[in-house]
Amino acid sequence: MAGPVKGAGRITRLALLTAIALTIFLAEAQLPALTAVPGVKLGLANIVTVYAMFALGPGDALLVLSGRVFLGAVFSGQMMTLIYSAAGGFLSWCVLCLLRKLLTGEQIWLASPVAAVFHNLGQLLAAATVLRSWAVMAWLPYLIIAAILAGLFTGVAAQALLRRLSGLS
Repeated sequence: MAGPVKGAGRITRLALLTAIALTIFLAEAQLPALTAVPGVKLGLANIVTVYAMFALGPGDALLVLSGRVFLGAVFSGQMMTLIYSAAGGFLSWCVLCLLRKLLTGEQIWLASPVAAVFHNLGQLLAAATVLRSWAVMAWLPYLIIAAILAGLFTGVAAQALLRRLSGLS
């Protein structure tokens, strides 16, 4: 992408990306469960987060992620999910910040499965805190497998999106 977008253009871009991520999140929430393991889903809205991290930077990616997480909880009517989504989202954002410095432009697809694993870990840590029990960590092996598979898909999609949109600046 060309230089950073400032002012109204930046706000418009962030609002558009947040709206896209929120729409994808809400549409995916309407799909039936993929497995018997609670919490397993594709996480397609994360395509937008990975795109924002690598195209716009950590600050703008955090704004898009935060907006999607908060509005997703409000629009779905499940405010309790805000705790889990925020914990998972923030931990995965931290990992994406690190990976952004380590990966080349052709390796961005690798960031998503790693971030997805940490997203699930963050959610389980939040659940353990809320429930005051480490028993929820028994789901971790299943969620790691699901995160890697779903993360590979969303990572490849984010990589393709970055390539496609890089010429539009």
